[in-house]
Amino acid sequence: MEATEVPELILVFSGKRKSGKDYVTDWIQRRLGSEVCCILRLSGPLKQQYAQEHSLELDQLLGSGPYKERYRADMIHWGETRRRQDPGFFCRLATRGARQPVWVVSDARRLSDIQWFVSKFPQQTRSVRVQCSEETRTQRGWSFTAGVDDAESECGLDSGVQFDWIITNEADAPSLDEQLQPILKLAEEAASSSSSINRR
Repeated sequence: MEATEVPELILVFSGKRKSGKDYVTDWIQRRLGSEVCCILRLSGPLKQQYAQEHSLELDQLLGSGPYKERYRADMIHWGETRRRQDPGFFCRLATRGARQPVWVVSDARRLSDIQWFVSKFPQQTRSVRVQCSEETRTQRGWSFTAGVDDAESECGLDSGVQFDWIITNEADAPSLDEQLQPILKLAEEAASSSSSINRR
């Protein structure tokens, strides 16, 4: 169940629904290349396990349509129960088989998610928050849903975390290229450090 390799760098991303964290993490992977950087989604194994235990369509749960929304609140509740029993359960599943030197965790939602990576990989873990205004989120299709947007899965990292970087994903903010430069630089250094170790 544990990770197969020790990475050089782990970037743990979080952000509200429709803040664009998937867009930002996909952008980073495209810049670095999939040989260097893998995206780990904690919600992937959660949905897989939930679908399995409830005899549901995994493909539909992984999408963004009404099927997922129908089960979202119950899935959140089910995930919380699992995490209380074992805070690292979904983190371990997500990292299994990851071999690239740079891991990008695209969807940390709770303090326990960040704490798990920090406890396992204290030297490598950095945290990144993606944010934007409610107005921008609404333009991207977000609307407040009770039991989802006021649950720990959305609010668990609103306070109590000192993020290494905060990225503002708005039209009038500095470009992503500019904001992500220090993160890309660190990731490129980690990748070259890994390749030099492998050449020895």
